[in-house]
Amino acid sequence: MTANRIWIVEDEAIIALDLKKRLETRGFVISGISDTGIDAIDKIRKHQPDLILMDITLKGDMDGINAGEIIRSEMMIPIIYLTAYSDEQTLERAMITQPYGYINKPFLEEELFSTITKAIREYSMREMGLTGI
Repeated sequence: MTANRIWIVEDEAIIALDLKKRLETRGFVISGISDTGIDAIDKIRKHQPDLILMDITLKGDMDGINAGEIIRSEMMIPIIYLTAYSDEQTLERAMITQPYGYINKPFLEEELFSTITKAIREYSMREMGLTGI
């Protein structure tokens, strides 16, 4: 699997557009952007991206962790959480969904790309059955 199609789930438009620009500069294809968990689930079901960048705090009644759990259980698409919240309770909730990464905002660009690269590699290895992860 060549994982290069990314879906961004971020309720702050400026951050979402900045992420889109940075990722496209590095050769990734942005399949779409959602600002709510419900919208993300609906569109991700239809478009099946290779990787999801998911903010934890979103507009609406569903946060990114709840959306991530639904996506993981239905589609098994790798998720990397982006968040300004790094408290223990939030981290524990997020880890239950078995994300491929967790990046605190503000983040360094190299941290973002190394986490994406690692997630793509790990997911590809799992798909090929090369790891017991």
